[in-house]
Amino acid sequence: MEGRQEEKYIRMTTEPVGRLICELAVPCIISMLVTSIYNMADTYFVGKLDSNSATGAVGVVFSLMAVIQAIGFFFGHGSGNYISRKLGEQDGAEARRMSSTGFTLALLAGAVLCVLGEIFLTPLANLLGATPTILPYARDYMRIILIGAPWMTASLVLNNQLRFQGSAAYGMVGISAGAVLNIALDPVFIFALKMGVAGAALATVLSQFASFCLLLWQCGRGGNLRPHLKDAQIKRFYCQEIARGGLPSLARQGLASLATICLNRSARGYGDTVIAAMAVVTRVMMFGGSALIGFGQGFQPVCGFNYGAKLYHRVRQGFWFCVKWGTAFLLVVCALGAVFAPELVALFRNDPEVIRVGALAMRCQCVGFALSGWVVISNMTLQTIGDTGPATFLAAARQGVFFIPAVLILPRLFNLWGVILAQPVSDILAFAVAVPLMLRALGKMRETGKN
Repeated sequence: MEGRQEEKYIRMTTEPVGRLICELAVPCIISMLVTSIYNMADTYFVGKLDSNSATGAVGVVFSLMAVIQAIGFFFGHGSGNYISRKLGEQDGAEARRMSSTGFTLALLAGAVLCVLGEIFLTPLANLLGATPTILPYARDYMRIILIGAPWMTASLVLNNQLRFQGSAAYGMVGISAGAVLNIALDPVFIFALKMGVAGAALATVLSQFASFCLLLWQCGRGGNLRPHLKDAQIKRFYCQEIARGGLPSLARQGLASLATICLNRSARGYGDTVIAAMAVVTRVMMFGGSALIGFGQGFQPVCGFNYGAKLYHRVRQGFWFCVKWGTAFLLVVCALGAVFAPELVALFRNDPEVIRVGALAMRCQCVGFALSGWVVISNMTLQTIGDTGPATFLAAARQGVFFIPAVLILPRLFNLWGVILAQPVSDILAFAVAVPLMLRALGKMRETGKN
């Protein structure tokens, strides 16, 4: 075990940064694309039920899924950032304790969410933006999703801890296996067994449990840290460190959930068709951005190890490498999205009005989407080096600080156009604040490196 960890340290701190990031990014990109497929599979198959209310229900409950993901990313990124820095300092024992602590806390948090969600099922569905016609479908879908909350949160912790140890390929196997199972089970439960939206939820929960079991097994291989409940140290210090590294993720994912709720509530006044259209566009744009996030995740262990080893020049070099190629990739994605917007929306819901609204919204979002290359990579860098305040603010900016006011105010001024323009406006504003925050952090690293 110790020998394998020493090999990882040497690789992370000596191999050329660009090549290292690309090697680590490939499994991360695959994992993120697969996660997006998880999110899109239910939307795709439920869309075949020929019901805007059923499709809208998946979009409504997506905000609950974002809450589950927020909890998992909070404990996964919080513990993972600390683990990567400690491995960079060659303190394996401390990294092992944090691994067990983050895993245990995620399980407990998921269980609490499950119990509370089941108790307040109908009020929660209404809060998330369900209309009277969507509510029955949302309840059926949500009831089953909540049962899987504990192992969904724990799976995200295991996947991120593997990634921060430089073993993203192991996490990719676990996530990909679950996605393949999800896609296979969706049509069986939804159509063959005639379970409808409840079948989609059951397929998701079963596939997530399969991922959890496989990820837990993968943690015992390749010199990786395997969490054990008996090793958990639920103490103030570890909770503070998890919060320090996880708050940006909690802000980003939690506000993404709140943003989806606000979007659904703003779109609710225009009927189930608009809710369904925005649900489809949200999924497609997330899929487009997932490769960028995976690319940035390939950089995070490199950043953590080298920052812990005080090799700041490698951190700066990796940042600029990711921003350059990430932005170039997004420009291509935006061009393709703008050209093929109607066809992409039609894949999920072949309704003329849904296609019209969805294509318009997608083309508008493509205007500012490429700017998120700088925003996402900056956020990941600040989070990994432990610069919690700026990282949390930047994580909250795009989907919270700017988007939520925009989606609540703009529809009052421009009606449906306000709903559509909220996302591109928030993308532009987030970029404007991300540039000075990241340049300041890079300047500090340059000065520290000189000293």
